[in-house]
Amino acid sequence: MNGAHRLSKVLPPVLLCALLWGSAFPGIKSVYLIWEKEGLHPTASDCWWFAGVRFTLAGLMLLLVARRPWAEFGATSKKALLGFGITQTFGQYLLFYLAISAASGSLAGLLSSLGSFWWMLLGPLVAGVAWPRPAQWLAIAVGGVGVAIAAGAESAGMGKNPWLGTLLLLGSTGLGTLGLVQFAALKKTIGARAATGFSLFGGGLGLLVAGAGSFPKAALLMPSAAMVTTFWLAFVSAAAFSLWNHLSTLHPMPLLAGYRFLIPLMATIESMLFLGERPGWRFAAGGVLILGSLVASQRLSREAATA
Repeated sequence: MNGAHRLSKVLPPVLLCALLWGSAFPGIKSVYLIWEKEGLHPTASDCWWFAGVRFTLAGLMLLLVARRPWAEFGATSKKALLGFGITQTFGQYLLFYLAISAASGSLAGLLSSLGSFWWMLLGPLVAGVAWPRPAQWLAIAVGGVGVAIAAGAESAGMGKNPWLGTLLLLGSTGLGTLGLVQFAALKKTIGARAATGFSLFGGGLGLLVAGAGSFPKAALLMPSAAMVTTFWLAFVSAAAFSLWNHLSTLHPMPLLAGYRFLIPLMATIESMLFLGERPGWRFAAGGVLILGSLVASQRLSREAATA
């Protein structure tokens, strides 16, 4: 695929995904801030309940606009679809919603780039792609240094517990990467909208069960401002996940992974704009190392593929 085609056919929809997903980071954080202003200190159960409401709504939105979701559901392996839902929605966001309660929106957004590094590590094991070359291993190591610098930027006010947030985000992005790999095995029998709809709906129900202890205070957790934000987040999930999964049916996953740096970039910028976060120079230095190593490693992957 030449550069002009990538710019015209791949970059615009990926940029749209990045803008949508980027808005989710300050959106989730803003709901947590609403709770704190109301005197509520969010527990793990509250975070999971909130995530469950969001993804159940998002799944319903997608299933309503999918063409033949139940016919495709009947033709698809239930075990494979269950695994997809467990990784892409339930497991990923079980960890993510705790992570963003511990870290700032900027840090969580920046570390969403870890998904691309996970692809380089998991791709050879589960998708049969080539192992990283020495130069790519060096890029991964540089990215790791960047993560340590960004997470250690305590003077920048990077959340309540940035190290815990970093560890949770590491697990969350790994599960998300596995979900994308699993979708590759589903796309022969089910479309992106239906598969994503079932994944979000089923994963959302699982998160509601995990947060069942918070049902008695549902009214306190969902004042009007939080409710509006939750509906926006549900739309973001429905639109971005279905578009990204659809793109994975049109383009190779390594190519898409090369553009994932746009997601943390947009998430960090939008967190700064909407939450007023002002990361310091150490965070900026860590971000340059992470995003720079990500771009370099993906360029090396393309060069290896065309060699």
